[in-house]
Amino acid sequence: MVGQMTAEAVPGGRGGPAGGSVGADVAVCTIPDIYRWGMSEGYTGYSAATTSVNLGDVNLLWDASTDLHPRIPQNAFRYAPEEGRLVQIGQSWCKDGFCALQLNGCGPCQPAGSGCPELLGPGCADPYSSSLNGQQSNLGPRSQCNPVTGHFTFPPQNLPSYAPVIGRRLQILTYDLNPSIWSDETNYYVDAMYLHSQDTDSGNDMNNASYRGVSVGSITSTGFPLSTFGNTTIGKPGIYAWEENSDTVSIQPVDFPDDGRVHVASDVILQEDGLYRYEYAVYNYNSADAVNGFSVPLPSGMTVQGMGFHDSVAHSGEPYATNNWTTTQNGGRASWSTSEYAENPDANAIRWGTQYNFWFVSSAEPSDGTAEIEIFETNGIAEVTVSVPTGSDNPYDLNGDGIVDGADVGLFLSMWGEMGGPADFNGDNVVDGADFGMLLAAWS
Repeated sequence: MVGQMTAEAVPGGRGGPAGGSVGADVAVCTIPDIYRWGMSEGYTGYSAATTSVNLGDVNLLWDASTDLHPRIPQNAFRYAPEEGRLVQIGQSWCKDGFCALQLNGCGPCQPAGSGCPELLGPGCADPYSSSLNGQQSNLGPRSQCNPVTGHFTFPPQNLPSYAPVIGRRLQILTYDLNPSIWSDETNYYVDAMYLHSQDTDSGNDMNNASYRGVSVGSITSTGFPLSTFGNTTIGKPGIYAWEENSDTVSIQPVDFPDDGRVHVASDVILQEDGLYRYEYAVYNYNSADAVNGFSVPLPSGMTVQGMGFHDSVAHSGEPYATNNWTTTQNGGRASWSTSEYAENPDANAIRWGTQYNFWFVSSAEPSDGTAEIEIFETNGIAEVTVSVPTGSDNPYDLNGDGIVDGADVGLFLSMWGEMGGPADFNGDNVVDGADFGMLLAAWS
């Protein structure tokens, strides 16, 4: 485990240390088990145990009376082979740390004190049980955290009362775990992150999240039980579980200027009907600016089918909207978007620690293209290379969907009489009947 921890954790750093040669560096060493609290309103409330480790070479502050301690959110994910995508199916509020044991469970420990001091020594591990991580009175909202600096409002302010079973906890719809709906090959995961300002100041805040597989048991009156299995993948958020289920998915980190990081996944699946399903996901790791738009380029004239969207909505009194994003096809792009920041600062943007998915179906084969990510608060654009539909080499395939058919005839007629252009097949500088005859000859 120590070898894996080192391999996964080191690439997360992005700056100079705050003391020592490494500084403070907190990560999730393991996710031992998951507690089930019960069902309410179609949801089951859960909380996962977390064992943290200080991978740095200085003591990590664990001050219970200020925000100089970790805040710990959790998420749940599902990969269903019939969908071919990994989606987020649940999220929690953040557990506030209060003291740290000094254990050797994740490697050699240099204790910062005896008992449970408000420090975590270099190499030392500190376990929080699954029930403790679900103690509702000790859970704070994500909306009062700044994931870029690692600071947060403490104690939390103006909190609404919580629902007794599922409030503030990791909430998952019973539907999303039901084995009569999802195949036996469906895989589930949880991830957890430790947000800490000292870790951020040391430049070590890109390895704070880890994930682990979970299995679903038989339902009872308190919901489906979840059991962890396999190793915890240390230093990577849950979106990277997609790589365990697809040999073709590509996941890339994208850093926003003066802000944080998102991870973007892209995959293409050839369906039995010969069409291609294009799958995308954006996981906001620690961007405070957030994301309110995603789009990919399409060849000129192409239209795609079955545009879809999946989000993970905030709950338990978080101020954010929960409406679905709008899907559009215009300007040569397939786009998904929600309100601009100037219109609604509490719009359903992709906030830190959450993942949204986007997809469509096309007959066109994939190639590399540039997707655009719209940054919510700054209204800026970030770019990332993903798989996109490619245009057709057939000049009569005007919409680039891989076949000459009625859709191309419609486009041709809209260009009738133009002086040249893509529908001037015979090159006589006018789109007319002669070109139409050539189009019909290329039918199908």
